[in-house]
Amino acid sequence: MPSPADTDPLDGDVRLPEYFGAAWPAVEGFARLLRSEGELRGLIGPREQSRLWERHILNSAAVVQHLPQSGVIVDVGSGAGLPGVVIGAMLPAAEVVLLEPMERRTQWLDEVVTALGLANVRVQRGRAEEFDGAFEADAVTARAVAAMDKLARWCLPLLRQGGSLVALKGSSAAEELDRAKYVLRKLGGDAGEILDAPTIEGVDSTTVVRVMRKTVR
Repeated sequence: MPSPADTDPLDGDVRLPEYFGAAWPAVEGFARLLRSEGELRGLIGPREQSRLWERHILNSAAVVQHLPQSGVIVDVGSGAGLPGVVIGAMLPAAEVVLLEPMERRTQWLDEVVTALGLANVRVQRGRAEEFDGAFEADAVTARAVAAMDKLARWCLPLLRQGGSLVALKGSSAAEELDRAKYVLRKLGGDAGEILDAPTIEGVDSTTVVRVMRKTVR
């Protein structure tokens, strides 16, 4: 039995199935897999069990409102599948690529995709910089991967003209975006914008940085 400290206050919250809609069975299944195996496999820390929904799954889901509903979406440094697996569940018309360099994590991601029946999601092993020009993605996502200047170097080359880099960020978003402005300009990106991404009442909004690739060089 989990101790009170391990109990997530959002477990059993009736608003979750309502928020996720048709994606709920897959998202709930993903949450169960993370709870049962995430800590054991080094994907989430022991303190994350009590905030899995708010800190990880809803945080990942928040980005969907700023993504295209279809096309190719590449999740760079997908790790445990956050946000890529959640995006794949919520956007069944999109082709979602989970890009991850570590073999043990790609094994996990393959297992998750199969277990959840996410036919629109595929796992690709490697680093973003190894795929420069290999994709013409409509969007690239990243969560807890790197600062914006590095993300721009790795992710903008994966985008088609008009595609967008959509990064989940925290309180340093504005500072990171300012430090990245020269890199963004050099790689054909616009100046970027900071967006609010709310989910359900009582859960902190997620901060998202979105950069559009204006030109392909």
